[in-house]
Amino acid sequence: MNEKEREKIIVRTSVIGILTNVMLVAFKMVVGIISNSIAIILDAVNNLSDALSSVITIVGAKLAGKSPDKKHPLGYGRIEYLSSMIVAALVLYAGITSLVESIKKIIHPEKAEYSITMIVIIAVAVIVKLILGLFVKKRGRKVNSGALVASGSDALFDAIISASVLASALVYMIFHISLEAFVGMVIAAFIIKAGMGMLIETLDDILGKRADKELVLKVKKLIAEEEPVRGAYDLIINNYGPNKNIASVHIELPDTMTVEEVDNLTRRLEEKVYKETSVILTGVGVYSYNTKNDSATEIRNNVQKIITAHDYVLQMHGFYLDMQNKKMRFDAVLTFAVSFREAVETMTKEVKEAYPDYEITITSDADISDL
Repeated sequence: MNEKEREKIIVRTSVIGILTNVMLVAFKMVVGIISNSIAIILDAVNNLSDALSSVITIVGAKLAGKSPDKKHPLGYGRIEYLSSMIVAALVLYAGITSLVESIKKIIHPEKAEYSITMIVIIAVAVIVKLILGLFVKKRGRKVNSGALVASGSDALFDAIISASVLASALVYMIFHISLEAFVGMVIAAFIIKAGMGMLIETLDDILGKRADKELVLKVKKLIAEEEPVRGAYDLIINNYGPNKNIASVHIELPDTMTVEEVDNLTRRLEEKVYKETSVILTGVGVYSYNTKNDSATEIRNNVQKIITAHDYVLQMHGFYLDMQNKKMRFDAVLTFAVSFREAVETMTKEVKEAYPDYEITITSDADISDL
């Protein structure tokens, strides 16, 4: 699916959400004012925030779809994350406002009035929100839009909120017990929680979080399938908006390959990975491994035993032994629970004790992707 088609689906789905929520706001506001129900009015306010969220989602999708230019050569995809943050702020504001109003109603209660017609309208609103939520969430997953998925989840959540309002109205009509303000507080608490969750998730996207495990494993698998490649390591996937991933990776190749062979291989890998995952490999680094001396393999295995004896070492790769110049080099992937500098010093000392004639170079790697 290309970006234009994706943008059209997001916009159309958001427009449906806007129209549906505006209709629900109108009905619920009328019912809330006539019945003097704070719970129904707050439910209407929540629907209004959903409509505004859909508007922002459309604006974000349009801006994010702008073509790359000299100032932003990697495009404007991350604008979608900013729009999601604005949506989260709106939801949070609606929740806090609802909480304040509910507390006021507890301190100064007012009698509510309900009718069968009002009850029917609220029940219909529950069904509409349920259908809308399932529809929007499905479309969001189809186009990999976090904003649409969040809107769909929010709509499903709103159905539950409206159901609670319906239940409180029925309790009042049957038992004459008013739960209005208390239901309003519960609604407000859930809205605030949802807003905080959306805000934290969006901040994670902006700050940069660990790449999706399935995607990482798939990219590594595609690379390792090639005959000369012994392993794929140090995979870094940078996200520049939904479906816009740019990556770099190191691969282990035999020390007998020519530059021409390596060039052909890396170009083949770039094309293969993009075709299967849409990830753009902008850099393919190379580790050389020994093939000309059997003793190098024995030394490698021994060194691996020495460093992996430490719990903080997750993996060793990129090992190469220059027997003529007495040099040894490799990378060690470490957990975040240890000081990298101290860990490298410890490992270097231990390997040096086992092979005192060699100059040891250890590069520490962070656990940036699932191994």
